[in-house]
Amino acid sequence: MASKANVALCISQIFMTLRIVNGAYTSLYMIKVTDQISIPNEELSFTASLSSGPGGQNVNKVSSRVTLWFDVANSPSLSQEQKELVMRRLANRIGKDGILRVISQQTRSQAANRELAVERFVELMWEAVRRVPIRKKTRVSRAAKLRRLEEKKQRSMLKSVRSKRVLSDD
Repeated sequence: MASKANVALCISQIFMTLRIVNGAYTSLYMIKVTDQISIPNEELSFTASLSSGPGGQNVNKVSSRVTLWFDVANSPSLSQEQKELVMRRLANRIGKDGILRVISQQTRSQAANRELAVERFVELMWEAVRRVPIRKKTRVSRAAKLRRLEEKKQRSMLKSVRSKRVLSDD
C-alpha cells in the first residue's frame, strides 16, 4: 500500500528532456506521475481567473485562481487502459468532452496556485492509475472460534453467579 510519503516523492518530480525540432534543441518539461507515466507540460493548459479566496484589496483585481486542464481522452501519454481507469475513477472531475479540470485558489499568488494545481493533478492521476491489490479472503480458524465461545461461556457463568441471590425463608 502506498503512503502519502510515496505520493509526495512522485509529486515534485518534474524533469526536462531535450528534443530536436528543425535542427534546434528545445526543452520539454515532463511531469512524472509514476515510473511508467510521464506527461509533457505541453499537454497541460492553464487558465487564470478571479479567486474567491484571500487577497485583501487585490482579490477583485488580480487573477490568482488557476485552473489546470488536461485532455484525458486525447492524451498520447496514456495507454487506452490508463485512459479508461482515469475516466472511470475521476468521472466527477472530467467533463463530457474528456477534459480533466483541477482548480487551485489556496494562495494569493498565481504562480504558487499553478504549482499546487500541478501537485494536485499528479496526486489525482497517481491515485487513478494505481493498481489496488486484490483482497485475499480469510477465515477464522476453528480453534479461534472455540476459544471465543469458551470465553463467552466463562463470562456468562461469572455474570450468572453474580446475579443469583439466595432467598432465605424467614
